[in-house]
Amino acid sequence: MRRPAAPRARLATGPRGAGRARWRGFTLVEVLVALAVVAVTLGAGLRAAAAVTDGARRLAEVTAAQWCADNQIAEMRLAGEFPGVGDADFRCQQLGRSYAGSLRTRPTPNPNFRRVDATVRDDNGRTLVTLTAILGRP
Repeated sequence: MRRPAAPRARLATGPRGAGRARWRGFTLVEVLVALAVVAVTLGAGLRAAAAVTDGARRLAEVTAAQWCADNQIAEMRLAGEFPGVGDADFRCQQLGRSYAGSLRTRPTPNPNFRRVDATVRDDNGRTLVTLTAILGRP
C-alpha cells in the first residue's frame, strides 16, 4: 500500500481567481518581531559574557593582592625578629602589576604576640584584601 504524499506548501490564489498561485511567506511585521526577539536575546547574552569577564578579571586582581599580603607576612615570619608596633608601606609586583600596601602592627593583650594587618590596595586606593596574622616572639 502506498503512503499518501506529503502535503505541499499552502497556495493562495491571486485576486483574479485560480489562474495565479503564489507562495505564502512571512509578513514584514513577523520578520521585525523575530529580529527584535533575536536582538534582545543577543543583548542579554553579551551582558552575561561581560559580567563573567569582569568577574574573572576581579578574581585575578584579588588573588594577586592576596599573594602580596601573604608574601609580606611570610617575610616578617622568616626575619625571625619580634615586630615592633607601628605602620609601614610596601609595594609588590604580581602578574605584571604593581600593588601598594601597608602593614599595621599592633600590640595584643599578651605581650609575647603582635597583630599584623597587611592591606593591599588597587591603583584607585580601593582595598582589595586585608590579611591579619598573629606573630609571636621567636
